[in-house]
Amino acid sequence: MVPYKKNDLIVKAFSKMPDKKLIVIGDGPDFDKVKKASPSNVQLLGHQPFNILKDKMQNARAFVYAAEEDFGIVPVEAQACGTPVIAYAKGGLKETVIDGKTGVFFNEQSVSPLCEAIEKFENTSLLAPAEIRRHAIQFSTERFKHEFYEFVMAKWAEHQSILNGTSNK
Repeated sequence: MVPYKKNDLIVKAFSKMPDKKLIVIGDGPDFDKVKKASPSNVQLLGHQPFNILKDKMQNARAFVYAAEEDFGIVPVEAQACGTPVIAYAKGGLKETVIDGKTGVFFNEQSVSPLCEAIEKFENTSLLAPAEIRRHAIQFSTERFKHEFYEFVMAKWAEHQSILNGTSNK
Protein backbone atom coordinates (compact mmCIF):
# COMPACT_ATOMS: atom_id res chain seq x y z
CA MET A 1 0.00 0.00 0.00
CA VAL A 2 1.59 3.15 -1.28
CA PRO A 3 -0.01 6.59 -1.80
CA TYR A 4 -0.32 6.46 -5.61
CA LYS A 5 -2.39 3.24 -5.42
CA LYS A 6 -5.18 5.29 -3.76
CA ASN A 7 -6.26 2.54 -1.34
CA ASP A 8 -7.46 5.27 1.03
CA LEU A 9 -9.81 6.54 -1.70
CA ILE A 10 -11.30 3.09 -2.17
CA VAL A 11 -11.84 2.69 1.59
CA LYS A 12 -13.45 6.16 1.79
CA ALA A 13 -15.81 5.23 -1.03
CA PHE A 14 -16.85 2.04 0.76
CA SER A 15 -17.43 4.03 3.96
CA LYS A 16 -20.20 5.79 1.99
CA MET A 17 -21.66 2.40 0.99
CA PRO A 18 -22.04 0.44 4.24
CA ASP A 19 -24.16 -2.21 2.50
CA LYS A 20 -21.16 -3.26 0.37
CA LYS A 21 -18.19 -5.30 1.58
CA LEU A 22 -14.56 -4.59 0.69
CA ILE A 23 -11.62 -6.90 1.30
CA VAL A 24 -8.17 -5.34 0.99
CA ILE A 25 -5.10 -7.55 0.61
CA GLY A 26 -1.59 -6.17 0.84
CA ASP A 27 0.65 -4.17 3.09
CA GLY A 28 3.08 -1.32 2.84
CA PRO A 29 3.69 2.20 4.14
CA ASP A 30 0.00 3.24 4.01
CA PHE A 31 -1.37 0.13 5.76
CA ASP A 32 -1.84 1.73 9.20
CA LYS A 33 -3.33 4.91 7.72
CA VAL A 34 -5.84 2.92 5.68
CA LYS A 35 -6.65 0.60 8.59
CA LYS A 36 -7.44 3.56 10.90
CA ALA A 37 -9.88 4.94 8.32
CA SER A 38 -11.57 1.59 7.64
CA PRO A 39 -15.25 1.26 8.52
CA SER A 40 -16.79 -2.04 9.64
CA ASN A 41 -17.64 -3.14 6.07
CA VAL A 42 -13.94 -3.03 5.11
CA GLN A 43 -11.64 -5.88 6.04
CA LEU A 44 -7.85 -5.43 5.75
CA LEU A 45 -6.08 -8.77 5.55
CA GLY A 46 -2.52 -7.50 5.09
CA HIS A 47 -0.06 -9.62 3.14
CA GLN A 48 -1.46 -13.03 2.19
CA PRO A 49 0.09 -16.10 0.56
CA PHE A 50 -0.58 -16.56 -3.15
CA ASN A 51 -3.20 -19.30 -2.70
CA ILE A 52 -5.36 -17.03 -0.47
CA LEU A 53 -4.90 -14.05 -2.80
CA LYS A 54 -5.88 -16.16 -5.81
CA ASP A 55 -8.92 -17.60 -4.03
CA LYS A 56 -10.14 -14.15 -2.96
CA MET A 57 -9.57 -12.79 -6.47
CA GLN A 58 -11.41 -15.69 -8.15
CA ASN A 59 -14.38 -15.34 -5.81
CA ALA A 60 -14.66 -11.55 -5.78
CA ARG A 61 -17.62 -9.84 -7.39
CA ALA A 62 -15.20 -7.19 -8.70
CA PHE A 63 -11.69 -5.87 -8.27
CA VAL A 64 -11.50 -2.14 -7.49
CA TYR A 65 -8.43 -0.26 -8.72
CA ALA A 66 -7.97 3.50 -8.35
CA ALA A 67 -4.33 4.01 -9.39
CA GLU A 68 -3.03 5.46 -12.63
CA GLU A 69 -0.52 2.99 -14.09
CA ASP A 70 1.41 2.67 -17.33
CA PHE A 71 0.14 -0.90 -17.58
CA GLY A 72 -1.25 -2.21 -14.28
CA ILE A 73 -0.63 -5.95 -13.98
CA VAL A 74 -2.94 -6.60 -11.00
CA PRO A 75 -6.14 -5.63 -12.88
CA VAL A 76 -5.07 -7.99 -15.68
CA GLU A 77 -4.48 -10.72 -13.09
CA ALA A 78 -7.97 -10.09 -11.70
CA GLN A 79 -9.44 -10.48 -15.18
CA ALA A 80 -7.39 -13.65 -15.66
CA CYS A 81 -9.32 -14.95 -12.63
CA GLY A 82 -12.57 -14.07 -14.44
CA THR A 83 -13.15 -11.10 -12.14
CA PRO A 84 -14.36 -7.80 -13.59
CA VAL A 85 -12.52 -4.59 -12.73
CA ILE A 86 -13.81 -1.23 -11.52
CA ALA A 87 -10.97 1.07 -12.54
CA TYR A 88 -9.73 4.61 -12.90
CA ALA A 89 -9.95 5.39 -16.62
CA LYS A 90 -6.37 6.52 -17.22
CA GLY A 91 -3.13 5.01 -18.38
CA GLY A 92 -2.77 1.37 -19.30
CA LEU A 93 -6.10 0.33 -17.86
CA LYS A 94 -7.77 1.98 -20.85
CA GLU A 95 -6.00 -0.73 -22.89
CA THR A 96 -6.55 -3.71 -20.59
CA VAL A 97 -10.12 -3.17 -19.34
CA ILE A 98 -13.07 -2.91 -21.72
CA ASP A 99 -15.63 -0.56 -20.20
CA GLY A 100 -19.02 -2.24 -20.01
CA LYS A 101 -17.60 -5.67 -20.89
CA THR A 102 -14.70 -6.65 -18.60
CA GLY A 103 -15.24 -3.84 -16.13
CA VAL A 104 -16.47 -0.34 -15.43
CA PHE A 105 -14.48 2.91 -15.47
CA PHE A 106 -14.59 6.06 -13.37
CA ASN A 107 -13.00 9.29 -14.62
CA GLU A 108 -11.87 11.08 -11.48
CA GLN A 109 -9.88 9.87 -8.47
CA SER A 110 -12.43 10.94 -5.89
CA VAL A 111 -15.11 9.31 -3.77
CA SER A 112 -18.25 10.30 -5.66
CA PRO A 113 -17.17 9.10 -9.14
CA LEU A 114 -15.89 5.84 -7.64
CA CYS A 115 -19.20 5.27 -5.81
CA GLU A 116 -21.06 6.01 -9.04
CA ALA A 117 -18.91 3.47 -10.90
CA ILE A 118 -19.63 0.84 -8.25
CA GLU A 119 -23.37 1.51 -8.59
CA LYS A 120 -23.03 1.37 -12.40
CA PHE A 121 -21.20 -1.96 -12.02
CA GLU A 122 -24.13 -3.30 -9.98
CA ASN A 123 -26.46 -2.51 -12.91
CA THR A 124 -24.27 -3.55 -15.85
CA SER A 125 -24.31 -6.94 -17.56
CA LEU A 126 -20.65 -7.72 -18.11
CA LEU A 127 -19.10 -10.64 -19.94
CA ALA A 128 -19.12 -14.05 -18.30
CA PRO A 129 -16.05 -14.89 -16.18
CA ALA A 130 -14.67 -17.23 -18.88
CA GLU A 131 -14.90 -14.40 -21.45
CA ILE A 132 -13.22 -11.94 -19.06
CA ARG A 133 -10.42 -14.47 -18.57
CA ARG A 134 -10.10 -14.99 -22.34
CA HIS A 135 -9.69 -11.22 -22.73
CA ALA A 136 -6.88 -11.16 -20.14
CA ILE A 137 -4.96 -13.98 -21.82
CA GLN A 138 -3.98 -11.64 -24.65
CA PHE A 139 -1.63 -9.94 -22.15
CA SER A 140 0.13 -13.19 -21.23
CA THR A 141 3.89 -13.62 -20.99
CA GLU A 142 3.71 -16.45 -23.53
CA ARG A 143 2.05 -14.25 -26.14
CA PHE A 144 4.57 -11.47 -25.53
CA LYS A 145 7.52 -13.86 -25.89
CA HIS A 146 6.09 -15.40 -29.05
CA GLU A 147 5.35 -12.07 -30.74
CA PHE A 148 8.69 -10.60 -29.67
CA TYR A 149 10.48 -13.65 -31.11
CA GLU A 150 8.53 -13.36 -34.37
CA PHE A 151 9.37 -9.66 -34.62
CA VAL A 152 13.10 -10.23 -34.03
CA MET A 153 13.19 -13.10 -36.54
CA ALA A 154 11.41 -10.99 -39.19
CA LYS A 155 13.90 -8.15 -38.66
CA TRP A 156 16.79 -10.62 -38.78
CA ALA A 157 15.53 -12.06 -42.09
CA GLU A 158 15.12 -8.54 -43.46
CA HIS A 159 18.67 -7.69 -42.38
CA GLN A 160 20.03 -10.87 -43.98
CA SER A 161 18.27 -10.13 -47.28
CA ILE A 162 19.81 -6.63 -47.34
CA LEU A 163 23.26 -8.12 -46.70
CA ASN A 164 22.76 -10.73 -49.43
CA GLY A 165 21.46 -8.16 -51.91
CA THR A 166 18.07 -9.85 -52.20
CA SER A 167 16.05 -7.13 -50.50
CA ASN A 168 13.12 -5.45 -52.25
CA LYS A 169 14.04 -2.17 -50.55
